[in-house]
Amino acid sequence: MKRHLLLSLTAVGTLLVTAAPASANGAGSGWEPAPSASWAYPAGARCDFTVQGSPVVDEVVRRTPAVYEDGTKVVEYKGDLVVRVVNSSTGASYDADASGRAIVEVRPDRSQTWYAVGPILAGFGEGGGNVPRGLYTVDGAYTLEVSATGYKTLDLLHGTTVPLCDKTA
Repeated sequence: MKRHLLLSLTAVGTLLVTAAPASANGAGSGWEPAPSASWAYPAGARCDFTVQGSPVVDEVVRRTPAVYEDGTKVVEYKGDLVVRVVNSSTGASYDADASGRAIVEVRPDRSQTWYAVGPILAGFGEGGGNVPRGLYTVDGAYTLEVSATGYKTLDLLHGTTVPLCDKTA
């Protein structure tokens, strides 16, 4: 088990430290801003109450080191991100750190695989993934598979999930 975990963590770390080679069709190697949009979910979608979020610190940048012939893109994200999560009914809020680093494979069918280290925010709808309905800070080393239908599978190699609905209830 320890050997498998060590190999998995090494693989994730290697993905995040080394850039995939740029494709021959001109995929950029430069970083560009990747601003995060504000969002809101109605009561019952993620939390028992209406919840909204907006960035209070957003220094996220991205680059696309590879685009493959089948249309799959490899996008790398890094930078500071803090999202204020607000219970719309009570006004209670929590500032969630989502400053993780990720390499994301985005396929033409809109499915994605995230190879991530550090915190991100992830929301799961009822029956929409292998994690119960909610809004979470996921931290550690992990992968997140998002199917073409939106079903999410979180595989924590090492880390934690913190339920944010509880932080703003």
